[in-house]
Amino acid sequence: MKKNEPLSESYYYILLCLAKGANHGYGIMQMTEALSEGDVTIGSGTMYGATSNMMKKGWIREIMSDEPGFERRRLYQLTDSGRDVLYQEIARLRRMLKNAEEV
Repeated sequence: MKKNEPLSESYYYILLCLAKGANHGYGIMQMTEALSEGDVTIGSGTMYGATSNMMKKGWIREIMSDEPGFERRRLYQLTDSGRDVLYQEIARLRRMLKNAEEV
């Protein structure tokens, strides 16, 4: 498996939010703020730039909502490749924390 560069906080939280299931941009932004206890906020420009880039990398895909009245809402869904990238990042962060605790 190819080693990826460390993820930015924005990328990490977007992938982490999508690990819970498909979501729209605003939902991801809200979930990120809640998960990070307000430490990380993703603005709309960052959100849509990041999702566009992650779609090009094949980490996420765009799907259409099947929710009545919201059929045109864009949802993002994690791909297998995106899940692998997220798991690699979580393992990297765990190693870093373990090293810090050993010191």
